[in-house]
Amino acid sequence: MRSRAFGLVAITLTSTLGLAGTVGIAQSQPAAARATTSAKGKVPRTPWGDPDLQGVWDYRTITPLERNRELGTRELYTEEEKKALEARAGRRMDGPPEEIRPGLNHAQYWTDPGRFVSDGYRTSLIIDPPDGRIPALTAEGRARQGRAPNRNNAVNASWLDRGDQERCITYGLPSASLPTLYNNNIQIVQAPGTAVIVHEMIHEARVVPLDDRPRLNDNVRAWIGDTRGHWEGDTLVVETTNFNGKHSYRGSTTGLRLIERYTRIDEGRLELRLTVSDPTTWEKPWTVLLPMRPTEGQLLLEYACHEANLSMFNLLEVARDAEKAGAKGQAPASNQGPVDDRQER
Repeated sequence: MRSRAFGLVAITLTSTLGLAGTVGIAQSQPAAARATTSAKGKVPRTPWGDPDLQGVWDYRTITPLERNRELGTRELYTEEEKKALEARAGRRMDGPPEEIRPGLNHAQYWTDPGRFVSDGYRTSLIIDPPDGRIPALTAEGRARQGRAPNRNNAVNASWLDRGDQERCITYGLPSASLPTLYNNNIQIVQAPGTAVIVHEMIHEARVVPLDDRPRLNDNVRAWIGDTRGHWEGDTLVVETTNFNGKHSYRGSTTGLRLIERYTRIDEGRLELRLTVSDPTTWEKPWTVLLPMRPTEGQLLLEYACHEANLSMFNLLEVARDAEKAGAKGQAPASNQGPVDDRQER
């Protein structure tokens, strides 16, 4: 959706300038020193005594969600591998595009996926299972995915043939919490007994009660589920269930369950450990470790999903032209639908 890119420029400039120094310092350490999260420093606290997690947190990284299969269980890149990957990311951000990819909603230089390998040398964001990959689908999950329609190859009869993200309904969970092409940030706000986690992509704010109130009845379900939280020491534990199943993450169902653990490491670092499970979809749960750093200026800019957005209009107009050409016996022009502009890498 091309109109989104102009709002991204400000986010890109603001976030990139703020991260280059702090991340660069952390990544100058030897690989062995970066195998685990650094020891915790002084943790700031709110006036009422809880760990202070508030702010706008940036989690851009070029580390993939899943480890490349050829790396097996190797958790860290070598120094040479890391330098090569970050050099390529720098060329992608600062130079002309290396290739023209038809169907992309944004030119490569309008996106902001990051410049650095996560936490120094990490080969995947997934830390469990040990191979760094999403577990195999269950038999039920494979059968369900075989029946699912392919949105990118939809006939474009109407807007209903496009996905929830293109229609600006939701990015869904856990997609909104994982690095993609841009807007890799969240905002956390706290009050006594409550925390709010804001995902600015489509303006979704999750209000997290911390007062032991009961969960919603199992019959009450929502696009981004029902969320409850509590403190375990200095870690905020957020559990989300009761998804309505209308937005599926990699084939997930209403059985999707997310457990997020937010830990303030020190003044400049927040760590998220996210565990994803759905026994009807994957053979076992899997966990992501996502380090975050403050966005410069603590600024979260509005993501105006439908403002001056002609992507959907143009997409459907081309489909109608193709139908008219077909009715006249003419060969329709190529009608490749756009690629989702926040696909996980």
